[in-house]
Amino acid sequence: MSIHPTALIDPQARLHPTVKVGPYAIVGPNVTVGANTEIGPHCVVEGHTTIGEGNRFYAGVAVGGHPQDKKYAGEPTRLVIGDRNTFREYCTLNTGTTQDQGITQIGNDNWVMAYVHIAHDVIVGNNCILANAVQIAGHVHLGDWVIIGGMSGIHQFCKVGSHAMAGMNSSLSQDIPPFVLAGGNPVGAHGINVEGLKRRGFSKEEIQTIRRVFKTVYREGHTLEEAKKLLAQTRDDGVAGAQYVDLWLTFFDSSSRGIVR
Repeated sequence: MSIHPTALIDPQARLHPTVKVGPYAIVGPNVTVGANTEIGPHCVVEGHTTIGEGNRFYAGVAVGGHPQDKKYAGEPTRLVIGDRNTFREYCTLNTGTTQDQGITQIGNDNWVMAYVHIAHDVIVGNNCILANAVQIAGHVHLGDWVIIGGMSGIHQFCKVGSHAMAGMNSSLSQDIPPFVLAGGNPVGAHGINVEGLKRRGFSKEEIQTIRRVFKTVYREGHTLEEAKKLLAQTRDDGVAGAQYVDLWLTFFDSSSRGIVR
């Protein structure tokens, strides 16, 4: 274990022998840190926080602080971070609240740039990119492979579906379905994230199916209920990428704030 002599590590903290801790960092008593994780200078890791393997926290990151919720009364809620995530300078990640599941959860292989705030009860999937100064309010859910442009804000309880992308300075107050390329203030849907899908190995036929879904929802004048019936028929016809049509339908059923139209 490599711990700088100026770091303050509570004796009850559980750090794997391969963990590195930089100058003036602070690690609290209810923290568990997995193998090969690096905690940079002036970081604060507190609360009931579990961190997996191979993560890197750059200078000044604040992990496991109390939720910014006036209803919070000191309950032992949690923050769980997976493996191989990168958190750049001065990110803040809070624990959950008892008004939700009591846990804030970050998946694996996420790239979180400087000054990002991840509030209480947020769920972030895998392979997401959150650019500089993205601000995520409480209870937000991000799917896998989500990209959020810099200086964007996400309203509490919003959902962003897997493979969706929001451009810089986006103001999200409704849900963005999977695969959708969105942006603006207020946010509008502008197409699907074709380049991202190609990079992730989606076939031409699967991308065509996803394009067809987007047209059904956004370009043909249907109500959402009408579009859902048409999508169910498309899925049941066994087209290439039928599982991705089902991903849209599942997302619509879980939406509580309405979708970006």
